Amino acid sequence: MEIIETDIEGLYIIEPKVFGDARGYFFESWSQREFDEKIGVVRFVQDNESMSTYGVMRGLHFQRPPFTQSKLVRCVQGAVLDVAVDIRKGSATYGHHVACLLTGRDEMGVIIAREMGQVAGRQFFIPKGFAHGFAVLSETAVFQYKCDEFYHPEADGGISILDGSLGIDWKIPVGQVLLSEKDTKHPLLKDFDSPFEL
Repeated sequence: MEIIETDIEGLYIIEPKVFGDARGYFFESWSQREFDEKIGVVRFVQDNESMSTYGVMRGLHFQRPPFTQSKLVRCVQGAVLDVAVDIRKGSATYGHHVACLLTGRDEMGVIIAREMGQVAGRQFFIPKGFAHGFAVLSETAVFQYKCDEFYHPEADGGISILDGSLGIDWKIPVGQVLLSEKDTKHPLLKDFDSPFEL
């Protein structure tokens, strides 16, 4: 796999090496050994999957200490715009974000990736201290992520996914955004007291 550094230290885009022929394709979607060597030692304990329709936006989520999570995310069908926002107090990039197009290797995912000049099948690693969210750009999308801590509902946290001060272009017209009730109640970054220290 190829590791691509981003504008924020600790956030990495991962491109798998894909082998394709007339029968289809094959790629290694996860290797503990290679991840340890190229990014660092992280032990994932839980895998999650969601299916969403066009316009759905989920986030920007995190888990509060002591149940913080690192995530390795990918889209296996369709396309999403995935975003991580630095919420570490004292960080030079506090409030900054990295956006990454993630697509499956299905027909729609490959088409959208090509249209946006990207490679299908990318993954995005998000360490502790970041809020995470995504927007669905295709008719439907299946999204998977690995976490290095179990889900603890009492530790749920978030900041508003529609906070204009973050400067995120979600590529979804505002009138077509679909949010859960929970995600409409998160504070703006300016009203947020982060539990994370750099």
